[in-house]
Amino acid sequence: MKTTESPAPVPPAESGVPVTKTSPPPAGKRPARKPEGQVLDAFSHGILVVWAVMVVLPLLWAVMTSFKDDGSIFGSPWSFPDRLHFDNWSRAWTEAHMSDYFLNTVLVVGGSLVGTLVLGSMAAYVLARFDFPGNRFVYYLFIGGMSFPIMLALVPLFYVVNNMGLLNTLHGLILVYIAYSLPFTVFFLTAFFRTLPTSVAEAAFVDGASHSRTFFQIMLPMARPGLISVGIFNFLGQWNQYMLPTVLNTDPDKRVLTQGLVQLAVSQGYKGDWSGLFAGLVMAMLPVLAAYVVFQRQVVQGLTAGAVK
Repeated sequence: MKTTESPAPVPPAESGVPVTKTSPPPAGKRPARKPEGQVLDAFSHGILVVWAVMVVLPLLWAVMTSFKDDGSIFGSPWSFPDRLHFDNWSRAWTEAHMSDYFLNTVLVVGGSLVGTLVLGSMAAYVLARFDFPGNRFVYYLFIGGMSFPIMLALVPLFYVVNNMGLLNTLHGLILVYIAYSLPFTVFFLTAFFRTLPTSVAEAAFVDGASHSRTFFQIMLPMARPGLISVGIFNFLGQWNQYMLPTVLNTDPDKRVLTQGLVQLAVSQGYKGDWSGLFAGLVMAMLPVLAAYVVFQRQVVQGLTAGAVK
């Protein structure tokens, strides 16, 4: 005997309460946003626009002023230049010795950036991937270096560098920059290496790869977004560093850009070459802006890596 299932009875509606069916919103139409959300979006966008204007306008004004003559800078500071005075840039590059300062800065920042990324990535990889006695202690030592004010270290640092015979040398300044940037680099990359998949390193070990080969050929390329992000931050900090070279690098022939700009600004009281000063200022800004424009996508990827699994 074959039985068939009967449909389940529909419970009767309660007396006085009508039964209504809710239909889904039609396809292609978004639900209307609440007024509170629209006000919050407008407020946040307004704040971002005001902040962008406050940041961009001084930069554009400095670039525009670098192409004016001294009379136009004081006579009509907000107007466009009557013509482009490229001689301001050539004068700042040659007569103000900005070329020498630029070369010294490239050598110091380039060497310190490479050393910081190599040493910092190696230390961060060990702290993130290996468990050994004192792991957390060493990690917190690096964290403590971030909270140590550089002002308190200037006097002992001067004597240490002087006793090592590295005072007024570019390689001495490179070593100091590396030590100054390592705490933040290790802190940033340790968290980044922890987000990388462990299975890839284990597969390399099974294939017979050593720890050094696994790090340099497998894990380090995978950490490229994090390296670029922390490299940009270190580049900004080291390129704009003024206090350390002022204390440790007093040789006029080995000054960096920040020292050269201060020297150029001081000389304005005697020469009045304000157009050359603005040209030198824009020269110092261009590498920083170019680095961020080129690597902005990698910076965002490095900051958001590991946020969503």
